[in-house]
Amino acid sequence: MTQREFAIKGIATDAIKCVSEYEGLSVEYIMEQLILGTVCIPANINHKSMSYRGIGKGLKTKINANIGTSSDYPNIDEELAKLEVAIKSGADAVMDLSTGGDLTKIRERLLAKCRVPFGTVPIYEVAVNALEKYGAIVKMKVDDIFEVIEKQGEQGVDFITVHVGVTRSSIERLKKQKRIADIVSRGGSFLTAWILHNDRENPLYENYDRLLEIAKKYDMTLSLGDGMRPGALADATDRCQIEELITLGELTKTALDNGVQVMVEGPGHVPIDQIETNIKIQKSLCQGAPFYVLGPLVTDVAPGYDHITSAIGGAIAGMYGADFLCYVTPAEHLGLPTLEDVKEGVIASKIAAHAADIAKGVKGSLDWDIKMAKARKALDWKQQIELSVDPEKSSKIYNSRKSSEEQGCSMCGKYCAMKIVSEYLDVEVNKC
Repeated sequence: MTQREFAIKGIATDAIKCVSEYEGLSVEYIMEQLILGTVCIPANINHKSMSYRGIGKGLKTKINANIGTSSDYPNIDEELAKLEVAIKSGADAVMDLSTGGDLTKIRERLLAKCRVPFGTVPIYEVAVNALEKYGAIVKMKVDDIFEVIEKQGEQGVDFITVHVGVTRSSIERLKKQKRIADIVSRGGSFLTAWILHNDRENPLYENYDRLLEIAKKYDMTLSLGDGMRPGALADATDRCQIEELITLGELTKTALDNGVQVMVEGPGHVPIDQIETNIKIQKSLCQGAPFYVLGPLVTDVAPGYDHITSAIGGAIAGMYGADFLCYVTPAEHLGLPTLEDVKEGVIASKIAAHAADIAKGVKGSLDWDIKMAKARKALDWKQQIELSVDPEKSSKIYNSRKSSEEQGCSMCGKYCAMKIVSEYLDVEVNKC
């Protein structure tokens, strides 16, 4: 049975209990939200030795890190190192987007080391196989798609992105829309090309029952992909994006009715003033299902700094109800991320998620900041470093630029505001 089905039957699984403890919320609350479909716990029955994470209403905003090989860089050892860096830096989940090398073996090795929920985009492997076997992605067979999904379920993949909303209708809408960036989703582009070349409907949409059957068998959470997400600010919140979202809302209900866990993916590149609208539309159309957003990036002009544009959008999206933030690294739009890029991307996203949790009033979120404020007041540098989101970087900066003053930092030295005020204000307060 799936975690959702266990909750419906009133059975508190180990995963449910672990999520309850991690969030500091009651088991009853977690089960209630699973039943409503506003929380999911990606936990494939074949993925052993993992730390369970819940995604959704009332829970801490989670972050995902994408890793994976490419045809130019098929080095699995480097991706294993990225996996460790991502988890160490605070990623709640990791997705393998590999397209180079032995994809089955790569996924097997990553899964064996992954202690958090593990996701994939199966259509990538299908496309790679089709190119090798048939000479063209558009020649992939319907059975090829479902065989890969079944294989990944057997391996233990916890959640899969499936672009079920890319339909013949949404493609027609796209043609009329005349976007600047058309389609930027890789999986969405594969299926769009297949649909147009074969003059047939999207196999994932047309055979959705078959997809649900596999997902239910392994308790793979379906992450309904946004193949029509905007890849430029000028394309945000347009008709083809919203049409796809309407379809995903209908398919969300079908999945939940069949006991399958589900979340919905969202944009993309979105101006700041449209982020709230996007979240509210998704929550309304998709029955409050967990919302997984890529960023969103709030400007198109910052290559090399897109982890920052993403963090700005992620904090705002999280504040308005997004539940799961997909990190963006400094290498976004430029190349495959390095180890340092992965770390920077995870930490930027983690900051955004935490800022959102404070705004949402998530239980215990502000406590971390209060502890830091007290450490700063006490000029306790050791604790400040320990409490920081990146202790390694904090320590490196502090120790490389130490002040000659015993308690101050090199920014203020003997003119430290905290130190000066403590010498006089604390005396006056104690007199009262």
